[in-house]
Amino acid sequence: MDSLIQIDAPRPRLPEWLRKSRTHFESVHDLKADLRRLNLHTVCESARCPNIHECFHRGAATFMILGNVCTRGCGFCSVPKSRHPGALDPNEPANVARMARRMKLRYVVITSVNRDDLPDGGSRHFAQTVGEVKRALPEARVEVLTPDFRGDLEAVARVLDAAPHVFNHNMETVPRLYKRVRPQANYRQSLEVLQFAKKYRPESLTKSGLMVGLGERPGEVEDLLRDLRQSRCDVATIGQYLQPTRRNLRVAEYVAPAQFEAYRDFGMSLGFKMVFSGPLVRSSYMADLVNHQAHQQTPQ
Repeated sequence: MDSLIQIDAPRPRLPEWLRKSRTHFESVHDLKADLRRLNLHTVCESARCPNIHECFHRGAATFMILGNVCTRGCGFCSVPKSRHPGALDPNEPANVARMARRMKLRYVVITSVNRDDLPDGGSRHFAQTVGEVKRALPEARVEVLTPDFRGDLEAVARVLDAAPHVFNHNMETVPRLYKRVRPQANYRQSLEVLQFAKKYRPESLTKSGLMVGLGERPGEVEDLLRDLRQSRCDVATIGQYLQPTRRNLRVAEYVAPAQFEAYRDFGMSLGFKMVFSGPLVRSSYMADLVNHQAHQQTPQ
């Protein structure tokens, strides 16, 4: 993959509202050790999430399946990349369920890397993991955060047939920035995935997330939110992009908290059941609370 370092762009200073303390080292160490014993990965670690200390301390994590190597080269993401990521671990679905039960989770979030090297994009493995978790924790709710499966709606249906309670697929950014931020994806294709998911399994909440601070304009964010609602998406999350490594895209702007509130208000006016918008919001951050609040809303 080519380097994504932007040499000439000035670096904006990190504002106080994005400085988060990292104090729960013991909780992070212990949970990481348990995950490694089962050869499991989390997006919290691989994507260098700023909320990892908080979430691991309260016993929450987002499992990342299909391995820890992605076949795509998105400019914002720090997950390791290769066109040849290796074979799937056949024990991974059962181990995710085992770990979720050990953590006594009532809300389980499962995401994955992209596996464009596999004929089904890893959808069978994804569905198997959801099934194992539901058998191990029948009272828990399960949220999936899936790739686009290259627009293969049969693969999307395969995951939905495992009956997740929430289907999440992230738009990530506005269409104008796709070539730079998400070059191997397609904006309209991602909308079609979400629209199909709602039509195929209407009882599941549909959800999508995006980042700001990459050079988008407020009007473009509003247009993206309109597109999501037209695709019958129920929940949107909006957070500040933070450069995870020097090889990733630089931050163009640190968006002020007031703008996040404005995005939330605008989204709610469109009829979303929930818009979770803030500088440190991530797609799976506080997913259990977001799901609960979305269910409290009167259907639009």
